[in-house]
Amino acid sequence: MSDSEIVQEAQGYIVAGSDTTAVTLTYLTYAVCRDSRVREKLVAELAGIPEPVTDKSLRDLPYLNQIIKETLRLYTAVPFGLPRLVPPEGAQFNGYHVPGGITVSTQAYSLHRDHAIFPDPDKFNPERWENPTKEMKDASLPFGGGSRICLGMHLARMELRLATALFFRALPNARPSTKEGMTASEMEMQSFFLMAPQGHRCIIEA
Repeated sequence: MSDSEIVQEAQGYIVAGSDTTAVTLTYLTYAVCRDSRVREKLVAELAGIPEPVTDKSLRDLPYLNQIIKETLRLYTAVPFGLPRLVPPEGAQFNGYHVPGGITVSTQAYSLHRDHAIFPDPDKFNPERWENPTKEMKDASLPFGGGSRICLGMHLARMELRLATALFFRALPNARPSTKEGMTASEMEMQSFFLMAPQGHRCIIEA
C-alpha cells in the first residue's frame, strides 16, 4: 500500500469507529434517561458489579446487554445499506431473479421497524430481547452482515458496555435536561450517511 492509501485506511477506521459509537452512546443515554423504569432497573443491575468495573464483569449482564441491543435496533448509527452490484450472471433471491448489473442494498432502518418481527417497533423496549426469536436475530443488522460485517463490532460492544456502566453508576439519577432550550424534537433522527440527532446535541442533568 502507498502512504496515501494507508492514510485513507486509517482515516476510515477512525471515523467508522468513533462517530458511530458516539451516536449510539448518545441515543442510549437519552433513551435510558427519559424512562425512569428502564434507568432504575439498569442502575439496580449495575449496583452489584464490584470495583473496578471491567468488561468481563459486564459481558453477561442481561439488562445492560438488552438495552444495548435495543439501542442498536432503534437508533442504528448507519441505518441505510451500502450499495452492491449484482454479478453479471444475475442472482436468485427468495424466489426472485435479480438481473446482473443492478444495484441492490439492504437497509437496517426499515428492517429494524418491521411490525411482524418487532411489535410496537418505535417503542424503546429492552425487554423484547429477553427471549429473542430467530426472526429478531436474523433481522438485526446494526453492524451489517455477511463477509463485509463491521470489523470493529466486538470492540464497539465493549465500549458501549463500559461507557454505559460507568455513566449510570456515577449518575444514577440522570435525566434529559430542558436547559438551553433543549427539547425532545432535537433528538429526532437525521441521516445522510451516519445518523445523528438533528439538534446535534443531547443535554443530560443529574
